[in-house]
Amino acid sequence: MPAPDLAAVRSFENLEFLARQLVDGFITGLHQSPYHGFSVEFSEHRLYNPGDSTRHIDWKVFARTDKLFVKRYEEETNLRAHLLLDVSPSMYYPAPGHAKLTFSVVAAAALATLLTRQRDAVGLVTFADAVEMQTPVRSTATHRHALLLALQRLLERPPAPGAPGRGRGTDVAGVVHTIAQQIPKRSLVILFSDMLGRDAAGQAAALAALQHLRHQHHEVLLFHVLDRATEADFDFAERPYIFEDVETGQEIKLQPSQIRAQYRAAMAAFEQELALRCGQLKIDFVPVDVREPFEKVLYAYLVKRGKVR
Repeated sequence: MPAPDLAAVRSFENLEFLARQLVDGFITGLHQSPYHGFSVEFSEHRLYNPGDSTRHIDWKVFARTDKLFVKRYEEETNLRAHLLLDVSPSMYYPAPGHAKLTFSVVAAAALATLLTRQRDAVGLVTFADAVEMQTPVRSTATHRHALLLALQRLLERPPAPGAPGRGRGTDVAGVVHTIAQQIPKRSLVILFSDMLGRDAAGQAAALAALQHLRHQHHEVLLFHVLDRATEADFDFAERPYIFEDVETGQEIKLQPSQIRAQYRAAMAAFEQELALRCGQLKIDFVPVDVREPFEKVLYAYLVKRGKVR
């Protein structure tokens, strides 16, 4: 399914339904189902944890021991995934469809649906210059529903105001360091961001924060979200434009041909450096275009999940 714009997402009225449709279509299209080999043969018990589904409680054991135990199954992985979603003003580009944010929200919703279907636990963190929202990490259907409602609300709100200009900055480094210190168990951290910091120092700090995650033995999957036509190729019609930095309000007036070559070279160098550093850190770096289908995101997750099982 091609990446929908905000109007198309709203036409579904329910992000949970859209995510389910995306996941069902993706699974149907796979040559080999990700559920191949997934066994529901009873294996053992484990203690019940708050947030677990009560569906798998063994009541016979409870009657004998007065303790709650949950049945485990052969291929239960107990993967814990944290979805980190950049909601800074630059993610609302391009307007009016907020394409980067819309793409990231829908992709995160589909991943949350796929994770919980595979009995994995998932949590959501949204951030700009600081953490805005952080949910628990759980695998229940109730939790998934609450998480998807939170994602749906993101689609309806404007970028948060700040000064100077219309928006706030992005502090990927600070947020990732914070999350790295909070995750107690080895987990999969999935980050959606354009990684567009204010300067080279900010981008270097973001990479150092990702290294912090790896030092804590977490697996990391970075989706680098761009509107490639304009943000990478600088594909604008040849006429005067006023370009505005949505995070600072700074403006510059020029014609695209005046800087197109230099801009493309700078963006290519930035992406190459980002991919190289991620490779050195053994971070899965996945460049995504908001005009592409979501299958690339879902497939990249399945490949990563296969590595951490």
